[in-house]
Amino acid sequence: MICQKGQISSSDKSPGGDFDRNRPLWVTMSHMHASNVELLHAVDLTALGSRVRAARVAKGWTQSDLAGKEISVGYVSRIESGSRRPNLSVLTSLASRLGTPIEQLLQGVTATQYDEIRLGLDYAELALESGEGTDAERQAQKFLSLALQSSLDELACRGRYLYARALESNGDLDAAIIQLEELVESASGPMIIAAGIALSRCYRDTGDLSLAIEVGDRLEVRINEAGLGQTDEAVQFAVNIAGAHIIRGDLHKASRICTEAIRRADELSSSHARAGAYWNASLVAAERGDIATAAPLASRALALLTEGNDSRNLARLRAQLGELQLQMDPPEIDEARDNLCRAREEMTNSSASEIDIALADIRIAQSHLLAGEPARALEMVVVAQESVSHRAVNAHAEALVVRGQALAALNRPTEAHAAYVESMHVLTAAGADRSVAQMWFELADLMEEAGDLDRAREAYRNAAATTGLTSRRRAARQIPARL
Repeated sequence: MICQKGQISSSDKSPGGDFDRNRPLWVTMSHMHASNVELLHAVDLTALGSRVRAARVAKGWTQSDLAGKEISVGYVSRIESGSRRPNLSVLTSLASRLGTPIEQLLQGVTATQYDEIRLGLDYAELALESGEGTDAERQAQKFLSLALQSSLDELACRGRYLYARALESNGDLDAAIIQLEELVESASGPMIIAAGIALSRCYRDTGDLSLAIEVGDRLEVRINEAGLGQTDEAVQFAVNIAGAHIIRGDLHKASRICTEAIRRADELSSSHARAGAYWNASLVAAERGDIATAAPLASRALALLTEGNDSRNLARLRAQLGELQLQMDPPEIDEARDNLCRAREEMTNSSASEIDIALADIRIAQSHLLAGEPARALEMVVVAQESVSHRAVNAHAEALVVRGQALAALNRPTEAHAAYVESMHVLTAAGADRSVAQMWFELADLMEEAGDLDRAREAYRNAAATTGLTSRRRAARQIPARL
């Protein structure tokens, strides 16, 4: 079966290097290992019975042949029908008679095959965290497919998560969302939170803030029911959802979430959770225009995050601090550029996505503009524009705005105007949130400077519409004079 990118079928086969189901079987003494006791306790009895029956039929045996003198035919029948859980000694005896490793009856694979899949996913995660997105995607897809074939649910969940993260890292957000939506429905334990954070982030990066927030509402109950509400991961999840509220402009809601997150994080004494909470508290202050408060909060978050080993979020926070420094009055251009360039370098060696890196390039370009270096700014923003293309509407539109500003500073007004017009076309596909409204206002101002008053008025109208404002006079005209 051939699947589209972003989809996995349990019938997928990856070429080369896969374990061979036709290799000779053998029996080991690994049944004495404690893990087999745990596997026997947790195994689905229907699946276990099917494997015993399949192994018996493959040898051409009847149930009587398999039972031998040790157990009754009726006992074998109940095992195969899934109505009886054998003890470990009985299952070991059956495995020995069938010439099948006990792990294959318990898991559908041998211990060696299980380790191959687990190790393959370890390599995929290592590639992802090292910034090797393409290799991570290939490895994760391959071993996810093998885990699905072998009905290894735990490894399949991990594989799907890594595959989705790799797709996100490579900029394929739609494919990542498909995988993550499937994962949040089937996952349990901390994986619910990890998948939820990634899913909300992907929706946010595509500009769909309503769905990004809906993920939080949908999973909050499941997180609490699983007893995970007071964990480090739950605080990080709440902070991530607060980020979507910030972008949408619901600062009061975001502030309440961040305040509660800081309280819970302090109780947990978790530097990672506290860093996330302070980070988003900084964003709330910045959105309110209080840069003097936002910058110290971001610096505190950066110091906390440096204590851990979360390279991706450390780089993203450093980039956020650089952006705040550009907004200071006067802007701290050199300090901002140092943070932004360092963040970009850290991103290339982490699981940061192409969109994260492109946004850092856009901020670096803005620093060059503020420093009076439009030619360098143009070089940087062209790279960013090529990276995001049409995969992230907001970032694409912002790159075009900065490109237009650089061209205008280089006395190339016709090209600058064309960049602004293209940005307006791109921005019409964006959602309705605070950052989009701000971009429309900036475009209106730039169009006025370019002498295009018609498009300036259009941009102002779009800015107002994005914030939810409408004309009361127009609404009044629609009210009938009498009932």
